[in-house]
Amino acid sequence: METKRENLKRLIEREVFVTKEQEAIAGGSNWIFDFRRVLLRAEVLDWIGELFWEKCKGEYPFQVGGVEVAGIPLFTALVIKLREKGEDANGFFIRKSRKKTGLLRMIEGAVTDEKIILVDDTMNTGKSFIRQIEVLESLGKKVGAVFAILRYRDLSYYTYFHERGIRVFSLFELDDFKGSLAVKNNIDKKKEEPVPMPFAPQWYWRSEKPNLSRVCAKSAPAIDEKRIYFGTDEGSFWALNQSDGSVTWKHTTLFGSKERKTFSSPFLSDGTVYFGASDGNVYALDAETGKKKWVFMEADWVQSSPCVAPDIGLVFVGLEFGLWSKRGSLVALDAETGKKKWEVPMSGPALSSPAYSKRYGTVVFGADDSVSGFDAKTGKLLWTFGMEGQVRESFAFDESSGRVVFGSTDSHVYVLETRTGKLLHAVKTNEAIWTTPLVYDHFAYVASLDKNLYCINLDTGAVVWTFATKGRIFSSPEMVGDKVYIGSNDGRLYELDALTGRETAFFQAIERITDKIAYNKNTGAFFLLTYANELYCLKKDENE
Repeated sequence: METKRENLKRLIEREVFVTKEQEAIAGGSNWIFDFRRVLLRAEVLDWIGELFWEKCKGEYPFQVGGVEVAGIPLFTALVIKLREKGEDANGFFIRKSRKKTGLLRMIEGAVTDEKIILVDDTMNTGKSFIRQIEVLESLGKKVGAVFAILRYRDLSYYTYFHERGIRVFSLFELDDFKGSLAVKNNIDKKKEEPVPMPFAPQWYWRSEKPNLSRVCAKSAPAIDEKRIYFGTDEGSFWALNQSDGSVTWKHTTLFGSKERKTFSSPFLSDGTVYFGASDGNVYALDAETGKKKWVFMEADWVQSSPCVAPDIGLVFVGLEFGLWSKRGSLVALDAETGKKKWEVPMSGPALSSPAYSKRYGTVVFGADDSVSGFDAKTGKLLWTFGMEGQVRESFAFDESSGRVVFGSTDSHVYVLETRTGKLLHAVKTNEAIWTTPLVYDHFAYVASLDKNLYCINLDTGAVVWTFATKGRIFSSPEMVGDKVYIGSNDGRLYELDALTGRETAFFQAIERITDKIAYNKNTGAFFLLTYANELYCLKKDENE
């Protein structure tokens, strides 16, 4: 058995370990262990299977599972190896995110009631295992151990697993290669504290018939002191009590697209909640009772989220039409009556959401491949800025300096003068942007489909820091105190230090997080929606 271990160790040193001098490595690392290049070799899998059995046979009976991609050849080999030993073990794998077509499954293969050992090629912070554990525990299953070929950190680091009675096994740890490889670590593994998960669900709610094939930002929640408001895929608009998640009232949209009936995010103003729906209507409902105040019914669809200018009594929202001569428009409605005050036709579908600058009396809106500024009272065009892509969400203002910030599907963050539309900065990202920026203290925080959150200095246009998640980002960032909160398609809500981008805490959900959180500063409650129309009410334990 020792010979197999030594053979595997030499193979890792010779073929698995890769430096930046040998190959380009994304993310700034100097080296990486790339097990995927050897995990389909029969001899290698045989070695790993034998060594796994020696490590874990005391846990038997068990079943084995893992996350795609490396986990698939691993647990397949382990199931076969146990069969050779005269023992049977079930196998399954967990998708990194739920499949968007076909049966929409998150887990492939049947999960039995036996103890589970999760397997992977490497284990660094353990975040990949954490999501798998959360998924399985939501199904009432028990994970007994995790196994990796190579573990990066000391066992004392993995408090999440120890506290849950989950054993941590590995064939090697990073220190085993210090004498043979240039694995200088940029962290002190013995002193570094793990990122805490201090968020505890207070209650959980889910609507029926979520659209699991539609992955994008949906209806982000809005809150007042007592209730939380949001729309769901099947066409309902909800008001829930923040204290316990019970339903205060519900408004149902009967008509519209099967794929996106209520994707418009609500806007609360002076006891009224405003939102659009794919039945072509813009609704104004009493926030306390859900009774209709007025309905504007001139569009074919409304995916755009309204914004309200209380100082001038107007609601701005984008409209969509099924006409070749009129694809979209920006409309201003009287906030009290819903009467149309002005409307500006657009050259393409009105997919973005408008934003209003009180200081400059300007509403900014994007349609097709341009963004325009309009006089908020009259709808007069003030300026137009052209680009190669579209704005799919909304805009953020730095009112003190007169700047407007937005992201585009052409993979740029743009910073313009609010008054003139003059370009001040264009910051390149690696993929398209489907999020609304957050502006705070002359910095803009913008998330991209390249899985990164960018912090940009609005004075210089320089990127101050980036933070990489494990999934594409459709969720827009939010600021609470001195922390930035951002959700990702990896199902994780990240808490980051606003100045440095350092991760300070997290919460692991099961489904993708595609909407901005809401936070009640009086109660300390965080409200988190997933794309599967799940709502978590979270409280943070400040002692952790």
